[in-house]
Amino acid sequence: MTGAGRGMGKAIGLRLAREEANVVFADINEAEAEQAALEARKLGLRSLGVSADVGQRQQVQDLISRTVSEYGRLDVIFNNAGINKIAPFLQTTEETWNQIMRVNALGVLICIQEAAKQMILQGSGGKIINTASIAGRQGYPNIAPYCASKFAVISLTQSAARELAQHKITVNGFAPGVVETPLWEQLDREHIEIGETSKPGEAMKNFAAGILLGRVATPDDITGLASFLASSDSDYITGQTIVVDGGMVLL
Repeated sequence: MTGAGRGMGKAIGLRLAREEANVVFADINEAEAEQAALEARKLGLRSLGVSADVGQRQQVQDLISRTVSEYGRLDVIFNNAGINKIAPFLQTTEETWNQIMRVNALGVLICIQEAAKQMILQGSGGKIINTASIAGRQGYPNIAPYCASKFAVISLTQSAARELAQHKITVNGFAPGVVETPLWEQLDREHIEIGETSKPGEAMKNFAAGILLGRVATPDDITGLASFLASSDSDYITGQTIVVDGGMVLL
């Protein structure tokens, strides 16, 4: 599980650990990864915290090698690491574009490739699950690179599903809407900095105004779908990105 030190990644990892999975919490922030793993171990569950930058292929290879060394095999990978930055479209820089695409798109490509190699070597299939977003279904103002990166995640999910099905590897994704995580605290500050909003909490409130179920998501609202995609109940599903947004984007 990448991007697992906090937010959705951590919540999904803890849910899977409670369901008796051996979970590796991977995050670029080593302290947060280890803290998440420690929480799982306090529950008597098997888990490991590992530092990994998903934009560095060698670090992803090391992450998978560590997982296999610890638990013997790799059956499921959640490619969840992601970043965002608020900037008006005309002020979006190449630096911001490259930074976001490196983590959100290239990181997913690398993790799919390296996980698939291990799963093929094992010879018994596997499950690859990617975190997309409703921003991968339609573009939104002030987050153009993020939207582009999440469109890329959905495309990579479909392409990998077509190529890896012959190896009994399924590739799916899930697309959250507005989820109350530490990332939104950063986005809220940045909306204020560019003059888009004037007070804390306003950006999330505005963005979530159209949610049919009347509230933003918590990380625990996402874990049920994530658990389903990691389980044998989803064995006949591949190439799909399932929206879990409380009714923001109706497809």
